[in-house]
Amino acid sequence: MLDFFRTLTGRTVLVTAATAVVAVIVTALVAVPVAVRSVNTQIRTEMVEKTALAVELLADERPVARERIARRLRQNNIEIYLVRRGVADHGGLPDRVVRQLAAGSLVDTRDQVNGRYSFIAGRPLSGRNSGVILTREVASGLAARVLGSVWLALLAGLAGGVLAGALLARFLTRPLTLAAAAAGRLSAGDRSVRISRQGPAEAVRLADAINHLASALQTSEGRERDFLLSVSHELRTPLATIRGYAEALSDGVIGAEGAAEAGSTMLNEAQRLDRLISDLLVLARLEAADLPISVIVIDLVELVREAGRAWMSRCGSGGPALTVELPGEPVRVETDPGRIRQVLDGLCENALRIVPSGAPLVLAVRAGSGGGIIEVRDGGPGFTDDDLAVAFDRGELNRRYRGSREVGSGLGLALAARLVGRLGGRISAGHAPEGGAMFSVELPYVTRTMS
Repeated sequence: MLDFFRTLTGRTVLVTAATAVVAVIVTALVAVPVAVRSVNTQIRTEMVEKTALAVELLADERPVARERIARRLRQNNIEIYLVRRGVADHGGLPDRVVRQLAAGSLVDTRDQVNGRYSFIAGRPLSGRNSGVILTREVASGLAARVLGSVWLALLAGLAGGVLAGALLARFLTRPLTLAAAAAGRLSAGDRSVRISRQGPAEAVRLADAINHLASALQTSEGRERDFLLSVSHELRTPLATIRGYAEALSDGVIGAEGAAEAGSTMLNEAQRLDRLISDLLVLARLEAADLPISVIVIDLVELVREAGRAWMSRCGSGGPALTVELPGEPVRVETDPGRIRQVLDGLCENALRIVPSGAPLVLAVRAGSGGGIIEVRDGGPGFTDDDLAVAFDRGELNRRYRGSREVGSGLGLALAARLVGRLGGRISAGHAPEGGAMFSVELPYVTRTMS
């Protein structure tokens, strides 16, 4: 039983039952006094009416008639008093009542009569210094009788409250029960689970949240599988090359004259593997939020100028035509120069892989309204509008273009986005004026340097 009241159903029933009990008590506290007051008002009204009748009947001087009137009144628990001037004893009536009647006033009050609390109604007799007074003892236990007459209705209200609580609890807990069952199936690996959108608005929102979570997990796990396949492919290719050359050297297929070339190829592939593993490690540390960041004040113009000199030699005669566009004034920002150079080199590496020989590759710096901006623009194949929406999702572009153009592991853009985000900046992808892709990295100013 104790466990039941720890559930939402039990607590809802308990709350509604308590509410019903309180409502019953409040109803009794309000209704009983009102009912008692109503009964008393009715009795007093009847008493006043009966005084008029008594005065009219007492006009008959015959003792037999008067006795008959008194007997009829006593049958209704009403005592009749005839008050005459000059008579000292008035049967225990309060003096103030006698004086009020002797003054010719109507009497309608409650007071002690012979030690009993009673209703008192009186009317003077016309033409005489006398009057008639009727008394009726105030009934005791009236509240208990009123309460006894309505207890069945109060109990019915209490039972209805408990029943309503049970129905309300079932109505409220059903969406939670369905959500808990769906969450259990999700944790067990079932991504096809969906909850019907029924019930109140909150239940509909809960169902939508569970359904969106299931869809997001399904999409995320699909991308994760594609990413693992892509990384596996990227790892297998250089490993296969290294293994092939190693076996050739071991078997003596490659002689001394070809050893240098084989060693150079193996070194390049090993460096490719090292870069891939480094990207994976950096990305993992970024997601764990423990990658060391050293933010200082730097000039983006100098940083991009140095990067341009380094990449000029990398582009060479058979690569893209590199251009560096720099403003005449410094653009100072707060960032980690090493990490920004890592982002810039990654973007240039991607461009170098796909931009045709002689096509433009532009490194540019400009002062934006909210921060300093680095742009990497190229004249390569570029992106579709759909590509731009997922450009920084890990492995997504690799999945789309694997087999149709030369692609990397799919880590570079995801890594760049997370690095820039950790540095308090923003990165975006778009269409370049040169016809290919454009990446913009915006970093916060130290102080505004340009308009």
